[in-house]
Parts: sequence; structure tokens; C-alpha cells
Amino acid sequence: MNPKLASLQAYPFQRLAGLIQGVTPAPKSPIVMSIGEPKHPAPRFVLEALAAHLGGLSAYPTTRGMPELRASIAAWANRRFKLDRLPLDPERHVLPASGTREALFSAAQAIVDADAKRPAVIMPNPFYQIYEGAALLAGAEPYFLDTPPPDYRMDFQSVPEEVLRRTQLVYTCSPGNPTGAVMGREEYVRLLELAERHDFVVAADECYSELYFDEDRPPVGLLQVANELGIRDYRRCLVFHSLSKRSNVPGMRSGFIAGDGVLMQRFFEYRTYHGCTLPGPVQRASMAAWQDEAHVRENRAAYRAKFDSVLEVLAPVLRVERPQAGFYLWPETPIDDERFTRELYRRENVLVLPGRYLSREARGSDPGKNRVRVALVASFDECREAAERIRDFVQTLS
Repeated sequence: MNPKLASLQAYPFQRLAGLIQGVTPAPKSPIVMSIGEPKHPAPRFVLEALAAHLGGLSAYPTTRGMPELRASIAAWANRRFKLDRLPLDPERHVLPASGTREALFSAAQAIVDADAKRPAVIMPNPFYQIYEGAALLAGAEPYFLDTPPPDYRMDFQSVPEEVLRRTQLVYTCSPGNPTGAVMGREEYVRLLELAERHDFVVAADECYSELYFDEDRPPVGLLQVANELGIRDYRRCLVFHSLSKRSNVPGMRSGFIAGDGVLMQRFFEYRTYHGCTLPGPVQRASMAAWQDEAHVRENRAAYRAKFDSVLEVLAPVLRVERPQAGFYLWPETPIDDERFTRELYRRENVLVLPGRYLSREARGSDPGKNRVRVALVASFDECREAAERIRDFVQTLS
């Protein structure tokens, strides 16, 4: 077996299953808020497109995917991020992927030079655990950069010069998981300056980019800033997007990676060995989803309503604030986060995720300690009821 596998930590949901093993929950309807799996209905027109093209299952999909899919992805990204100076070329800058998870992991395997002296990969802390696993299995050392309150930002000025010199890849997540923090234009500018100085790649996980609260102020993206700066061919820039959260189709496993034309060509060569792209019917359904914005606006409205309702209940009893974007709450807990999770499940049959399962202790602190992630993915009524149960539980602690 690959000895690097021994360096992997248990996945958060494996740890959660162990935490509640043997616990008998209260005889109430279960409400799961631990996993970021959207439960809003999938758009009917997407399902119709999927069903209408089931005959495509009789043919192998190509690694690059259908030209029409790449064109629809490029057109969406060019519109959404105002890529007017340097529009994405569907033939050079875009590849479909089986969701952001697969692409984020495999990109590190293609980019990291394990033969270099102690290669490093910087990532936010707390974080999506795929970043850590991707770095470790690529032969790199993860460098966890805390994102503390109140703004939950990655402070790249605090990274030692010695680490920056070894850095080959930087993962960012905006809007953040689990904090919901959104990177601003100036943060991207500073990061791109560091990438130029130290010759590393920026991998921007933007899978929550379409879940925001102000319809007139969508989150800025990495390629958007690179376009404004005139960075030719999006050098050192890669972005990762998905339909899972945007369009409520997590089971389709449909997303894309886009950016640096040279890296994309090498990444394509890598993908010809380790896997191919989406089945034909999924590609057709994905085209339909990328070409429509009405259902995405409805999705955002549903999340806004849930945040309003849940925060009305929880704000008086927990230290919690509305995130800038996304669909998670990241409250502080009045007791240890594991104990909070286990007791909440036992007393109220509501399941959340301990914050420490999404973070690592680094340089003497753990930003996930005494926090939990609460995913507002269930129905409005379930989210409201869960908030009321959490409130009742917290009140018993005081």
C-alpha cells in the first residue's frame, strides 16, 4: 500500500459516526444539519434534460467533454465574473469535472512536484478536508493558515518567508466553508502578487459562490481579479465550480475547473489516465443548468429566508452571526464542541458537526475548538424546528 495513506486523518463524517455511536437520540423526528448536502428540489428542466438524453449512456464520454458543455461553462463564467478583457476560451481554459471534490484533489496530484525539497501547500484552517488529503498524497506538507474571527480571513502576511519559498499550491475557499467569509478584491491582488513572486499556483474553491444575500453584490472571484489585472492566460490561476450547491443537484457530480491555459493542458493529459468526464446525459443536463439563472435566484431567496428565521431563534442564546455567503452557520458553543454535538443529538435528535473535525491545531491554537458547523440545507420548517430545539438545549446548559 502507498505509505502516504497512513498520514490521512479520518474524514469528518467518519469521526461524527464514531462520536454518536451507542447514543440513543430523543424520540423526535431526526434533523440532519451536519453535512452540506442541498435538499432543495432539483430544477425540473434539469431533470427533464437528463431524462431526455439517457440514450447517451451507450457511448463513452471524452475526457474533454462535449464542446457545447465547455462553451456553456465558459459563457457562464465570462458573464458571471465579467471576464471582458480575457474571456475564457472553451478549448484552452475549461475542463468539466465530477464536482469540485474530484477536481480539487486531482489538481494537486498534477501540480505538486514531490521531488522538490519539502514542498508546501497552504490552505485555510478550518477547511474542506480534501485540501489536506490532496496535499499529503501528492507528497507535500500542508500549512494550515488560521482564519480567526471576526473576519475569518487568510492572513498571508503572517506566513513565514521560508514557507512561501517552498509553497507550490495555495487553496482558497470563498465563500468559505464553514465560515462563509468572502475574499475581497485586494486580498486576491495581494495573493496574486505573492504567487508571482514565489511561483505557486492559486486553486480557488468557489463552489459556494452563487449562494449570497445581496443580489446586487455577488462575491468576487479569482479569475475576475486576474482579468482586471490583465494576467495573460490566467497564469497560476485555477478556479473550481460545481452545480451541487448552485443548482441543488449534488448527485449529478457536475462541476468544472478553469484557468491557466498551460496548466489546463497538462491537467488534461493527467486526466486521460486517471479518469474521464461526465456521462453524456449529465453533460446535457449541466448545459441546461449553466444557461439558467432564474432557479439560482430562487435558491438564494430560500436560503435567505432560512437564515432570517434561524438567526431570530439562535442569536439570543448563542454567539452566532450571519455569514457573508454560503449556507453554514459557525456558532461558538458554551461547552466542548464534541460534547455539545453528542448531547444535542441525544436530547433533541438534531445532528451538527463539531468544529474540530474541520480544523487542525497549528502553532498552538485550533480555530475549530468550541464551534460547530450547522448546515441550513433542510426545509424551512425543519431548519426552524432545529433552531428551536438547539435553543432549548442551550438554555438547559445555562
